[in-house]
Amino acid sequence: MNAPDQGMRMHWLRERGQHEVFCGLTGIMWLHRKMQDAFFLIVGSRTCAHLMQSAAGVMIFAEPRFATAIIEERDLAGLADAHEELDRVATALIERRPDIGLLFLVGSCPSEVIKLDLSRAAQRLDQRFAKRLRVLAYSGSGIETSFTQGEDACLAALVPQMPQAKPSDPPNLLVVGTLADVVEDQMRRHFKALGIVRVDFFPGRRGMDLAAIGPQTRVLLAQPFLGETLRLLQARAAKHVPASFPLGVEGSLAWYEAAAQAFDIAKAHQQSVLLPLADRARLAMQKHRQTLRGKKVFFFPDSQLEPALARFLYQEMEMQLTEVGTPYLHAAIMQAELDALPADICMSEGQDVDRQLDRCIAAAVDLAVCGLGLANPLEAKGISTKWSIELVFTPIQGFEQSADLAALFSRPLQRRERLS
Repeated sequence: MNAPDQGMRMHWLRERGQHEVFCGLTGIMWLHRKMQDAFFLIVGSRTCAHLMQSAAGVMIFAEPRFATAIIEERDLAGLADAHEELDRVATALIERRPDIGLLFLVGSCPSEVIKLDLSRAAQRLDQRFAKRLRVLAYSGSGIETSFTQGEDACLAALVPQMPQAKPSDPPNLLVVGTLADVVEDQMRRHFKALGIVRVDFFPGRRGMDLAAIGPQTRVLLAQPFLGETLRLLQARAAKHVPASFPLGVEGSLAWYEAAAQAFDIAKAHQQSVLLPLADRARLAMQKHRQTLRGKKVFFFPDSQLEPALARFLYQEMEMQLTEVGTPYLHAAIMQAELDALPADICMSEGQDVDRQLDRCIAAAVDLAVCGLGLANPLEAKGISTKWSIELVFTPIQGFEQSADLAALFSRPLQRRERLS
């Protein structure tokens, strides 16, 4: 954690205990829906296969764009050539699925555990199938990554494939982070209305539709858990535009304004485009504010969205923040969100489940934002819960989704009230 400017005023905890989070493999569940020509081949155990099958909830009539090449005991014992086996499985997959334009080999464990260098395997397969598709590799290991870091690892693997912009190219905006197609379409319209015409989204709807980047590229993060991807983009001379995240009215307003300022859009024009959108969104959120106002909320660390969500609930829903936990904090990315939080808030980085459960229960909170594994025990204690993973799957970014975001938090409280 890089200490933020506000760190002297906030109460900070660093937790280094037991973790309760999904691993980075779960990022495949939203990545494969976004990149419609990509396929994710997980190289791992049966446990990893069961996790993805149960967590994804794939409809039986839809063939998913991910699968698991299961590593058996004979592979780990060196009784079979793992590289030869992987080549065989990948070849069979490519022959069966001619629609694949980008194949990711996703490690479920570090190479030291699975005894297989996936980077080398990806290079070999990429050369072999160069005329048909691209093959890349990244790690989704729960030992090395947690939950949303799987997306960061995937996008980081794509950055080296992005072409270099020419010095004569005009400035462009690169919006980074997986977004639902409907949200992307809305954002394109708003950027166009602002006068920002050259806008690219990363990842795109096709895996290898990659924008050219260079010193004239301005990077605007749509998700806060992309620290490594941002580092690699900056190494390619792209410039980061610091901003709040587009969650709620105030976050969306600040996000668009930051982009507009980076492109020297006149303030009066910004307001003419953005303020009507903000007014409509505020009106739509009123009924949810009535439910949430004054209620106490506790954030368990899970997705890295926590500081931005806490800002939204405090600033726009008038909730009381008891503790805001996040698995990792990248201060340069999160500074705008931290600045908007109350000075006396307790922030925690990392996890120690038992201690955090004790603090949550002692605070007698109304709502806990947590992982699936903690929800039922907290509900049994009389605390309403919201699953962190739902906040990643659901379209919640932008003005148009502000009321939907508020509803995700108000519904658990309304449900408990009806039941009681």
